[in-house]
Amino acid sequence: MCYMWPFFGHFGETDAPERGHNKRRNDAAFRMKLQQLKYLLAIVDNGLNITAAAERLYTSQPGVSKQLKLLEEELGLQLFVRKGKSLGGITAAGEQVIERARLIMAEVENIRSLASDYYHEEEGTLSIATTHTQARYVLPDVIREFRERYPHVNLNLHQGTSEQIADMVRANDIDFAIATGSHELFSGLLLVPSYHWDRKILVPKDHELTTLDRKITLEDLAEYPLVTYVFSFGGQSSLKRAFADRGLEPDVVFTARDADVIKTYVRMGLGVGIVASMAEDCSDNKDLTALGAEGLFPRSTTWIGFRKDVVLRRYMLDFVQLFAPHITADQLERTRHVRSQNEIDSLFKDASLPVRGGCNDDITAAA
Repeated sequence: MCYMWPFFGHFGETDAPERGHNKRRNDAAFRMKLQQLKYLLAIVDNGLNITAAAERLYTSQPGVSKQLKLLEEELGLQLFVRKGKSLGGITAAGEQVIERARLIMAEVENIRSLASDYYHEEEGTLSIATTHTQARYVLPDVIREFRERYPHVNLNLHQGTSEQIADMVRANDIDFAIATGSHELFSGLLLVPSYHWDRKILVPKDHELTTLDRKITLEDLAEYPLVTYVFSFGGQSSLKRAFADRGLEPDVVFTARDADVIKTYVRMGLGVGIVASMAEDCSDNKDLTALGAEGLFPRSTTWIGFRKDVVLRRYMLDFVQLFAPHITADQLERTRHVRSQNEIDSLFKDASLPVRGGCNDDITAAA
């Protein structure tokens, strides 16, 4: 990790090997690695013995020598008096650099301590944007347990379509987004895969589809008016694509973003409902029948996402693990440090995601 450090103090022309170095320093800010300062102090603290410094740092002597040389080249200063291949003393410029290096490394430790305190702090605010289905059927248990762990963290829950959630992300109004698919809308987030889900078919208890003695087909569904979710504005929905692949045209007569609204209109007899499996509630069994639709439509994957530049605090990571309990402690810790979707994909490439169902089959092992 490389930091831009201003160089404090002035060393006269007599300390610089040549004017070209000074010009280079004035023309462009040089870069100094914390590792170089660490190596510099190790050399001093080990009696100017580079071999001993390398052993203390658990690295190689050539590696330490190389970093020292790079540091001197970047500064345009000679920090040590050489005696052959050995270091015989510290130059006047070197004394001042070493003094400031100690101050810098002390501040680095202070920053680490501050970061640790901030990371473990149990007060703050957590803003989440998600769809109605997640908010209504998946998150209540997660939020209940989270509140028990962190009673002093304020939770803000925003609901909307994928497009509306993406707008909230762009406005920096939220910490986490939870949605399914629509990856193209969330290129600014790191997306952690959380669970799979299929769809459920909802019909009134006396509906003809409940009398079939076989598995329902897309051809069966194409015979009825359908009530389902609002389709994404970008690209063809997986539901419509499934019908199109079979040469069928679904008769979608009503769409809504709210599964409870879809159920209301199914009860009215407007059509056959198609909802996410999580949206099947046991209380629906009084007047509705839920029929399995596994294999009819592509299996969907829900993810939880956060901005690439966010500093994940302990309570934020705990929320991620509550929402996606398949994440191991090691993966959770490593998630703190990733900064690209490729790193996320690599971290979870072998993860076995659970499959979330509805009433009486909430979560099962990954298929």
